Amino acid sequence: MSVPTSQRTALIVEDDPDIRELLSTTLRMNGFTIIEAASGLDGLAALKEHQPDLITLDLNLPDLDGVEVCRQCRASSDAYIVMVTARQDEIDRLIGLEIGADDFIGKPFSPRELSARVSAMFRRPRTGTGMAPPQEPADDGLLRHNDLTMDVEGRVVALNGQELALTRIEFDLLETLLTGAQRVWTREALLNRVWGDGWSQDHHLVEVHIRNLRKKLGEDMSNPRFIRTVRGVGYRMMPGDTRR
Repeated sequence: MSVPTSQRTALIVEDDPDIRELLSTTLRMNGFTIIEAASGLDGLAALKEHQPDLITLDLNLPDLDGVEVCRQCRASSDAYIVMVTARQDEIDRLIGLEIGADDFIGKPFSPRELSARVSAMFRRPRTGTGMAPPQEPADDGLLRHNDLTMDVEGRVVALNGQELALTRIEFDLLETLLTGAQRVWTREALLNRVWGDGWSQDHHLVEVHIRNLRKKLGEDMSNPRFIRTVRGVGYRMMPGDTRR
């Protein structure tokens, strides 16, 4: 199947034909060229061939587990990924798995909700601008905080010289905190900055991703080195040598 380069492309990985049709119709009305796959293996093959901009991925696929498919997608693609599940109680578990998905939506869902979430994702800046006086990169183009370095353009973070495997959201959260290192970021501000408009009530998203980010930074919560929780408000960078 040829894909027009002038259009955004959505890959729908869903074994239920009715749900697949609903997803296809909704995304097509939002201007996407649609590619469909009814299994995880077919979805991975379609990903390799078409390199879509958006992937909707069912959690319960007939061959591969949706979580594993998501991990493999994220390893080779920077596409936005929306996990779709029939069980609302699965969403918290999925968020905590660090699988690299950008959003989670439960069945049944309304076309309007799906459209709004997808629109919010594509409005979300990758690196963002404004909202706080930015920290200027050092002469070598890196942001630094003590022994943590960030290459914003290359999207690489290293701690003591060792590269960290951050998800896209974790990277964007850390960059936001670093570029506004002197301010306290409320959960609402982080949601608007990293996720985009329309997410101001989803505080749990921020908390889970901050927790995952702290783990990767090797944070000791009794004596944090990088991210400080400001009780009742939000988060900020710990005092330190933040290079400007």
